[in-house]
Amino acid sequence: MFNDIGPLELVTLIVLAVLVFGPDKLPKVIQDVTRTIRKIREFSESAKHDIREELGPEFKDFEFEDLNPKTFIRKQLDNEDLGLKEIRNGFDLKKEMAEVTDAVHSRESDASSAGAAGSSGGRIDMTKKPETPGPDDRPPFDADAT
Repeated sequence: MFNDIGPLELVTLIVLAVLVFGPDKLPKVIQDVTRTIRKIREFSESAKHDIREELGPEFKDFEFEDLNPKTFIRKQLDNEDLGLKEIRNGFDLKKEMAEVTDAVHSRESDASSAGAAGSSGGRIDMTKKPETPGPDDRPPFDADAT
């Protein structure tokens, strides 16, 4: 129930409770809180039981935790009828990434070896070189710049 409360936070809550309620009233307050929590749980269980009765026998396996979207999706993905486990097991991400990396590195080494063999061997210079305008040329109009 309190999985995300650390030890320091717990000590802080206890000290605060002692300061607020006092050491003589604290046991009575703890009893009242536990009694209230117990009543809420009993009410919740009886409501679940009533809903299961109203749904009928075809929903006897119905669990309210399945209404949580994470639980529902996890349960559907673990379903054997869909065959998703075979797909998940057949896909090895590390292997796929290694193949892609090898393909990229071999392509780069092929391109660099071809470039080293001859600079005019079909390579195109893709670097952008500024054009030198003449003395009477107006700069080109750029609609995005205005």
